[in-house]
Amino acid sequence: MSDRTPTVGVTMGDPAGIGSEVIVKSYPTLVETATVVVIGDAAVLEDAADRFASGLTVRRVDSPLEAEADPATLPVIDLDNVAAHEYGKLSQANGAASLEYVERAIELAQAGEIDAITTAPINKQATRMAGSEYAGHTGMLADYTGTDDYSMMLIEDDLMVTHVSTHVPLREACELDVDDVASTIAVTDEALRDLDIDDPSVAVAGLNPHASDGGLLGDEEAEVIEPAIDRVAESGVDVAGPLPPDTVYVRAASGEFDCVVSMYHDQGHIPIKMLGFTGDGDAVSGVNVTIGLPIVRTSVDHGTAFDIAGEGVASEQSMIDAVSTAVRLAR
Repeated sequence: MSDRTPTVGVTMGDPAGIGSEVIVKSYPTLVETATVVVIGDAAVLEDAADRFASGLTVRRVDSPLEAEADPATLPVIDLDNVAAHEYGKLSQANGAASLEYVERAIELAQAGEIDAITTAPINKQATRMAGSEYAGHTGMLADYTGTDDYSMMLIEDDLMVTHVSTHVPLREACELDVDDVASTIAVTDEALRDLDIDDPSVAVAGLNPHASDGGLLGDEEAEVIEPAIDRVAESGVDVAGPLPPDTVYVRAASGEFDCVVSMYHDQGHIPIKMLGFTGDGDAVSGVNVTIGLPIVRTSVDHGTAFDIAGEGVASEQSMIDAVSTAVRLAR
């Protein structure tokens, strides 16, 4: 583990969302543990700093090497790609701009100019309008880095979850494959070790209620999930399951397991967001990590929040958590 302060490239996300706000609010805290350079639009960030972070100055830089961990000065690689800025407005132009930030960050990470990427939220409708085939960051990052075996990991206090599938229709998510389940368990174990968890324990949720109850409620557990677990267990992974989905997350949050492998998006997201969101629905914490990549990528665990963008009420806690996790993984 290196003692050098990692350099984290933070992508601004959709210009119409809360990304710029949570970045400028969190920046003085972020530089306590990392050198941070934002990849985005300097004019948008200047507007956010004026509105939400009194005393913060935005400085344009050409390279991450020019960035300094100065809590009063935010270094920005300015792509200058936002012609007209308006909070809360869905647009093709903003979708295209947000994709450009991610592309540049991947280039910088692959070139070794930054040690990790942390992403502010993009809007899937906007990126689709801009012609993107990806449902979010995860598939884009995997394709751009040539990664076959990867997964989404969500972290919230005492609970961590990964997913066999994420942004696909539920009908498609139920079409499980032994190889996909096994590879998700394997990359989960590897990611836990990267997070300095010695001898991690992994629980695997069943697909069906009560994990099929011995075959009474489905056969995916016996035909797909159990063979996948057996395969990975033979390689030395401490893995248990398939376990009933309605109780396994409580058991993990109580400390019995380090992470739960979930079969589909909502199965894993709902318990995480129950812990990480406040009663009024605003995200306050939680981290999204793309595991299995050759580069480090973390993200906030919330969306663009167009409904509150520009109002100054967005919480920056998830951004703080995401950069902190990126630092742990990059060291």
